Amino acid sequence: MTHHSPLIRLLRGVLLTLVALFFLFPIFWVLLMSFQTNADILRNPPSLVFSPTLDNYRALIAGQLTGAGSTLELAYTKNIWNSFVLSSGSVLLSLVLGIPAAYAFARFNFRLGENIAFTLLSFRFAPPLLVLLPLLLYFQDLGLYDTYFGLIWVYQLITLPLILWIVRGYFEDVSPDIEYAYRVDGHSWLAAFLKIAVPLARPGIAAAALLAFIFAWNNFVFALILGSSDVQPVTVGALAFITASGIQYGQIAAGLVLSVIPTLILALIAQRYLVEGLSLGVVKG
Repeated sequence: MTHHSPLIRLLRGVLLTLVALFFLFPIFWVLLMSFQTNADILRNPPSLVFSPTLDNYRALIAGQLTGAGSTLELAYTKNIWNSFVLSSGSVLLSLVLGIPAAYAFARFNFRLGENIAFTLLSFRFAPPLLVLLPLLLYFQDLGLYDTYFGLIWVYQLITLPLILWIVRGYFEDVSPDIEYAYRVDGHSWLAAFLKIAVPLARPGIAAAALLAFIFAWNNFVFALILGSSDVQPVTVGALAFITASGIQYGQIAAGLVLSVIPTLILALIAQRYLVEGLSLGVVKG
C-alpha cells in the first residue's frame, strides 16, 4: 500500500500540530508576558485576557529597569549591540580562517592532518573554565581585557571548530573532478577554489555560519570573566534583571524577545540562501 488513508494523514497532522504547539507554547507565553504588567503575570490563575502595554519595551529601550519604587539604569540596547558585534566579528573571522582550512583538510592528505583537525574540534567541547584563568592573566598582560578584539579572538574557540568541521564535510562531497576540469581550461587553483568549490559548498557554509552565530550569541562565561559592562553581551547583561527590589518578569520577557529577534532574522535570511544553494546543487547534479 503506497498511499496513506485520509484517516492516517489526519492523525499524523494532528500529532504534528500537537508537537509543534508543545514546543512553541513557551515562546508564545513569553511573548505574551512581555506585554503584561507584573500584576497580570502573577495573577492566579493565569489568564489570556489582559490589557497589553508597551511599558516593558519602553523601559528597556530607555535603559531604565523599574522595580518596586526604584529605578535601575540598564544599558540593555548596548548589550544587544555588543552581542551583535562579538557574534558577527567572530563568525566573519572564523569564515576567513575556517573555509580555506576546511578545504585543505578535505582535499589534501598531510602528516598529522586528522590529529590537527580533531584537536581543533576538541576546543569546542573543552570546558571554558579550563582556560579562563590563564586567559584572564594573559589578557590583562596584553591589554586585551575588556576589548571587542580580545573577546572575538576567544570566541574562535566556539565558532572556528564548528565552521571547520561542517564545511569540511561539504567540500568532501564536492567531486574533485569538477575542479580539475575547471583548472584544465587554464584557470588557477585559487580560481577553482573560489568559483567552483566555495559556491558548491555554500549551503554548508551558510548552515555553519548560522550555527556558529547562535552559539556565539548564547555564550555567557567568556564575556562574564574577560569583559566588563562596556563589552558584555546580552547574556551577561541579563543578570541586571535580578535586583534586591524584586523581579520584573514583564521586562525580563521583553528582554528575551529583543534578544531573540536578531538570531531569528539571521535564520530567515540564511534559510533563503540554504534553499537557493540546495536547489542549485540539484539542478547541477
